[in-house]
Amino acid sequence: RSKMAKELLERKDVDQRLTWDLSGIFETEEEFEQAIKEAQDIANEIEKEFKGKLNSPTTINNCLDKLRSLYQLINLTSSYSYLGLAVDQTNVENQTRQMKLSNITAGISSQISFVESEIMEADEKVIEEAIGGSKENAGYLKEIIRGKEYALHPEVEKALSALSSTLGAPYQIYNRAKLADMDFGTFTVDGKEYPLSFVLFEGQWEYEPNTEIRRAAFEAFSKKLREYQHTIATVYQTQVQKEKTLATLRGFDSVIDSLLFPQKVDRDLYNRQIDIIMEHLAPHMRKYARLIQRIHNLDEMTFADLKLDIDPDFEPKISVEESKEYIEEALSVLGEDYLEVVKRAYDERWIDFVQNKGKSTGAFCSSPYGSHPYILISWTERMREVFVLAHELGHAGHFYLAHQNQNIFDTRPSLYFIEAPSTMNEMLMANYLMKNTEDKRMKRWVLSSIISRTYYHNFVTHLLEAHFQREVYKIIDEGGSVQAATLNKLKRETLEKFWGDTVKINEGAELTWMRQPHYYMGLYPYTYSAGLTIATEVSKRVLTEGQKALDDWKEVLKAGGTKTPVELAQMAGVDITTDKPLLNTIDHIGNIIDEIIKLTDELE
Repeated sequence: RSKMAKELLERKDVDQRLTWDLSGIFETEEEFEQAIKEAQDIANEIEKEFKGKLNSPTTINNCLDKLRSLYQLINLTSSYSYLGLAVDQTNVENQTRQMKLSNITAGISSQISFVESEIMEADEKVIEEAIGGSKENAGYLKEIIRGKEYALHPEVEKALSALSSTLGAPYQIYNRAKLADMDFGTFTVDGKEYPLSFVLFEGQWEYEPNTEIRRAAFEAFSKKLREYQHTIATVYQTQVQKEKTLATLRGFDSVIDSLLFPQKVDRDLYNRQIDIIMEHLAPHMRKYARLIQRIHNLDEMTFADLKLDIDPDFEPKISVEESKEYIEEALSVLGEDYLEVVKRAYDERWIDFVQNKGKSTGAFCSSPYGSHPYILISWTERMREVFVLAHELGHAGHFYLAHQNQNIFDTRPSLYFIEAPSTMNEMLMANYLMKNTEDKRMKRWVLSSIISRTYYHNFVTHLLEAHFQREVYKIIDEGGSVQAATLNKLKRETLEKFWGDTVKINEGAELTWMRQPHYYMGLYPYTYSAGLTIATEVSKRVLTEGQKALDDWKEVLKAGGTKTPVELAQMAGVDITTDKPLLNTIDHIGNIIDEIIKLTDELE
């Protein structure tokens, strides 16, 4: 594991078969250009035909029918360009294409912003009639009625649309600094040099069993981050200030309320995740941290040691080819149509497995409407990647089914729910692996993967981000601003509050806020634990009720964005208006940790 890491390949030198095939969206560059042109034409038609005339149910629906095909083209072209860039951020052609398209789509959205504004101005009776006249457009129109009280003058909406590319700048700048400029070089331990980068740190060195190497990597990594702290803090301050300004313009008292509005959940649901987990989960996770310390014989437990495996010598190796069997077996409980998604993903190259220079870190799934989902992952031949892939296939399966059953207006549910189908698949993978082994070491490995990956990632990493983020927004709501020193202080306080005196928050841990892109996506971090709470409850239902629970779940996936998070959870048999699901989930985590400790005692 601690062998010298291989130099990363250039994108042009990787094995083609393990990359994704974007011709599933457009066969050729000409086709891509053609689609952009078509989108511009449709936008012109919409403007010419409907501007100033959206005052009858028929015209409104005719206009929205055209808008749907425009959305689809924008969705396909944007995905194509974004996905090309995602696998190689250093490629100048990709960068140019992305910027060019981004400006074109900003222009289009400014050009057609009148649609929403005019419908909003229309008589409510007319909108109601339009809703009655079209099943396809009803969802879109209901949203317009809902957003009415926060809408601005049509000309202002137009200006904001025209600025959309510029308003997205903080996220772009953050990514460029992180993936193109930060050069981590190497670090030295006992006269030996080791390569360092964002990907190597988060994919390898954080899990390195050799304490000296692991802590040295943490130190070198933090040192480089610190050199950029003032720039990134300014970028982040720009982001939150922009969000606050828009919230105020739209008449929201708090930036938090404005960011929760599109999620269709109230503040109680948001605060509950953060407060209950900070209080009730912390004791279980501290117990887990003490177990890591005991197993690894550490003098003290530090923040740099939290990602250590319970059993680092036992992680089954697994090739891309072998992963297929595990994934198919584990997810086959979801039925034939779901399995078809999994098979096609492998056979038709929906997945980008390779590692190369300039490729985005982490893993994600993008599902362009009118094509099929794409998954990015960096495969390192470790069993844990099977969980990551199952997770991303959860997003893929969700949108594949939603796209089959809903039109483009109605496919995306609230962010609050987005992570439920993905984490659900991690649970199904764990159930499958547990059922198919009698080996105590394997059982312990599976359970500790669930804690150290699934729950740690969603209930600790992201939740601590959410807690930190809430503190930042409180300052912004009171008219304050944040600088590097404030952000470091807030992050350190959050980490210390959660870990108590069980874990020493070492120098550099306070810079963790610089590592996560999620702060540029609104109130995203807290939704991971929300989704996983729903997934945990549903996966327990699957173990007790079997097929009935699975059938309910498939209906939830097909519903896409046609229901609120509370309604979707209800369809799956979970009531998230109470504390109960969350407290159950925390108990469940506690039980798994106790089981891991028991297995450890037996194995020792």
